[in-house]
Amino acid sequence: MEFNPNNPVVKRCLQGMAMEENGQPEEASKLFQQAWHEATNDFEKFLATYYVARQQKNIADNLKWLETALAFALKINDDAVKSAFPALYLNIAQCYEALGEPDKAKQHDALATAFKEKPADKGPFYHGTKADLQVGDLLTPGGNSNYKAELKMNHIYFTALVNGAGLAAALAQGDGRERVYMVEPTGSFENDPNVTDKKFPGNPTRSYRSEAPLKIIGEVTDWVKQTPEQLQQWREKLANNKGEIIN
Repeated sequence: MEFNPNNPVVKRCLQGMAMEENGQPEEASKLFQQAWHEATNDFEKFLATYYVARQQKNIADNLKWLETALAFALKINDDAVKSAFPALYLNIAQCYEALGEPDKAKQHDALATAFKEKPADKGPFYHGTKADLQVGDLLTPGGNSNYKAELKMNHIYFTALVNGAGLAAALAQGDGRERVYMVEPTGSFENDPNVTDKKFPGNPTRSYRSEAPLKIIGEVTDWVKQTPEQLQQWREKLANNKGEIIN
């Protein structure tokens, strides 16, 4: 299941987050509740309940909604949803700790750690670039960031979503044509901390990074390409992003 920002429930949650950022928590709460009532499948219900939980002032109510979100997430066999388990279990552990139930807190904290140590995603994986490469070539860390030219990257980045790799190729530095390669990690990898547990729970864009090289095993040519207007919007968004890159 590919994360879809055009999904009506996702849009409703984005509206709620915007209200939060504007210091309007009551309006945000109404939008998250509306998302919950509009949700029609387990993924939408998981997402909506996660945000409803964030609005709860009472710890017991927070725990109830978090456990409801977890119950929906456990029904979904999807790597993007599984990436939210560490945050879900950790938040539930903190609720149990605050409620004076240390055994349950310890149990859920252990589950959070277990799910965080290694992403469950088995791929296939992709890397977008404008470089002309061959099968068998290795992509290694140490290149300049596409988003902050003076920054040397300590990791090599990749994704399990071909359209995400296509966007990365379109935004990459250089004058070559956009290329999306199928890649195979040669070592361990982790969720990209720059996008994981930010606006949405977990790693919905299935973005990863590794200190070990990626081996090119093929090339794909079919992905959804951005319009010039969409690319300009992305470039403006990145140019206006004041946040620090976690390197």
